Amino acid sequence: MEENWKEAESMQPYAYWLDNIGGIGSKTAGRLLQAFESPRKIYEATEKELKEFMGKEQVRRLLLSKERWKLKEEYDSLLARRLRFIPEYHTAYPARLWEIPDRPFGLYVKGSLPDDSRPSVAVIGARDCSAYGKYAAEEFATMLGLAGIQVISGMARGIDGISQQAALEAGGTSYAVLGCGVDICYPPSGKALYEKLAEKGGILSEYPPGTQPRATLFPPRNRIISGLADVLLVVEARIKSGTLITVDMALEQGREIFVVPGRLTDRLSDGCNRLLKQGAGIALSPADFIRDIYELTAGIKTAQDERDVKAGQKGRPVQETVLLTDTEKEVLAVLDYYPMPLDGIRTQMQKRQALEAVTLQETMSCLLRLTLLGLAENTAGSYYVRTRENHGLISTQPPEKK
Repeated sequence: MEENWKEAESMQPYAYWLDNIGGIGSKTAGRLLQAFESPRKIYEATEKELKEFMGKEQVRRLLLSKERWKLKEEYDSLLARRLRFIPEYHTAYPARLWEIPDRPFGLYVKGSLPDDSRPSVAVIGARDCSAYGKYAAEEFATMLGLAGIQVISGMARGIDGISQQAALEAGGTSYAVLGCGVDICYPPSGKALYEKLAEKGGILSEYPPGTQPRATLFPPRNRIISGLADVLLVVEARIKSGTLITVDMALEQGREIFVVPGRLTDRLSDGCNRLLKQGAGIALSPADFIRDIYELTAGIKTAQDERDVKAGQKGRPVQETVLLTDTEKEVLAVLDYYPMPLDGIRTQMQKRQALEAVTLQETMSCLLRLTLLGLAENTAGSYYVRTRENHGLISTQPPEKK
């Protein structure tokens, strides 16, 4: 595995070059990769060899780019800006994107990538949202953050940005997919959120750094937002809106759709209510919604990677979705069958070496997740254990290193 990783890293300058050739998109790059087995071999291919898989103009562009592109200097410049490029064959490429038919050839990353082993929810909705929409987005995203569920969105004004901000403030993680380069903050008004996402989550784009935001770039990026999620949550949407375009993409990808219902007289909820009529799941409360997510993702195994088969890799091992961390298991062990107040739980936690450094916020997050999973119960601010049985919800991941 280490040798495979080193091999993938050695290909990075060539993959970065391939992704920056004008007129060669993801499909062509993928076709070339399948034919030549590695970006380096594409770079070394002759004009005659390339013409078997590309048009005359594309071959001309590729050969011209080899003359102008300085491989090492260009790639080192990317890394110097603390940006990464993750091509589709790389072991770090998100596994969920391999499930969609039109995956991007690669992703530019500022910060980190979503964790394949944790549930992810794309929260989307109207830019000019109502006070109700703002409230719903904050409530749902806060609970998702506390429950350790990743929030995916587009950092747009309105529901997108509100939900991502709330998830981060709750101590969760969130990832923004942009319709421009990851080195450009769009919208400019979201600068504070942009910086926080880079620190606590990640900023992703299929477009090279320096790409300015254009209207034509945003619809394609929406397939990545839905592709990175297990579930799509729509908070507010008009009948004709970009939000519903993303819903269509999510349905084509086989993603589950949930909707926050709205008032019949509210035009911002017309799209949501129509989705409900068409059979979308209804999100009546954050707690119920999170339970639905766990029911959908419990026991689901990450699909075995098809990436790098041609490059000599045999894919990553299948992993079970991680629903309980070691810390959560320890907190569950602290609970008894009679209600215990929070301060009592904290006192008992101090007696366990594995829990001594756990903060109050982390404790509350653990208790919330245990409650949502049905393993614990909250009554008047006190918690007690309902069951210590697995029921298929607790991952068999190896214990954390102490």
